[in-house]
Amino acid sequence: MAGDEFIKLSHGAGGTAMDAIIKELFIKGFTKRQALDGVPLDALDDGASIRVGGKEVVLTMDGHTVDPIFFPGGDLGRLAVCGAANDTVVMGADPVAILDSIVVVEGYPIADLKRLIASMNEAAEEASVAIISGDFKVMPAGSLDGVVISTAGVGVLRGPRILDSQAKPGDKVIVTGTVGDHGTALMSVRKGLSFKTELVSDVSPIVDTITAALEVGGVHSMKDATRGGLTAALNEFAEKSKVSIWLEDGKVPVKLAVRSACDMLGLDPYEVTCEGKAVMCVSPEKADAVLNAIRGTKYGADAAIIGEVKTDRPGMVLMKTQVGGTRILRKPIGEPIPRVC
Repeated sequence: MAGDEFIKLSHGAGGTAMDAIIKELFIKGFTKRQALDGVPLDALDDGASIRVGGKEVVLTMDGHTVDPIFFPGGDLGRLAVCGAANDTVVMGADPVAILDSIVVVEGYPIADLKRLIASMNEAAEEASVAIISGDFKVMPAGSLDGVVISTAGVGVLRGPRILDSQAKPGDKVIVTGTVGDHGTALMSVRKGLSFKTELVSDVSPIVDTITAALEVGGVHSMKDATRGGLTAALNEFAEKSKVSIWLEDGKVPVKLAVRSACDMLGLDPYEVTCEGKAVMCVSPEKADAVLNAIRGTKYGADAAIIGEVKTDRPGMVLMKTQVGGTRILRKPIGEPIPRVC
């Protein structure tokens, strides 16, 4: 972050630029970062937690500024609820509630706002969470691009915490479905970039998918692969767990439409945002059972074991290519497609 005097899009894009500004401004700026013996801010996980009355409550928070607001397969409202529920469940909690803050620009069509509220309600019902509180504000015309929705997720831990720092050597790496669908679907309808495709966003609540995996057991680390895609999520595991992660290129599920679009635009599909997929590190003796459980859920049919965790070259994510070489998957500086979530 040295030398930066102004905020850039990359600072909010989930990559190394965002890591730097969070550590420099927020981690250093807030002196009390843990409450009631829970997961602290310093962990920089999908959420935090507090211990209350013998239970551990997981809390998550996210702001959503997706462009366009309505996109193939979903919209801002569905995205906001799914994001909160998914961030909660991948920490090992049962999501129970969501709080929202909706800021709308003056002159925004009420009919469109009703569509967003209906989508939020539909996603909340699918995730079996209640929307229990919120805030609504209006900004003057010209001061906001449409709508911004922030959501906070609340869940109760069902067992041990599941953190990025808990991947273990020997673990198998599982992804719950095809990667890059959401970002590619958004690109297909962006102004100045649109192209024809039948691809739709994967935005979905993956509560049932993750619950099925947790019921089998053996899940050590888990993340939903959003900004920065699969590559960013795996680098979080490698850095925080002080291990290396080795993938096999042909085993990572990528839809042909995603791969074709990324080839055309010069993007890496492993860095493109997902909004309904998780990646996890699972004990080798449980991996096949976890995979089968995931594949039996609505959003897990394309799940695959894509690699394993090792001790050599800690902090790195490496891929064995289909031509026999080894490729380093570095954490991206920022999301290659701005405003994807």
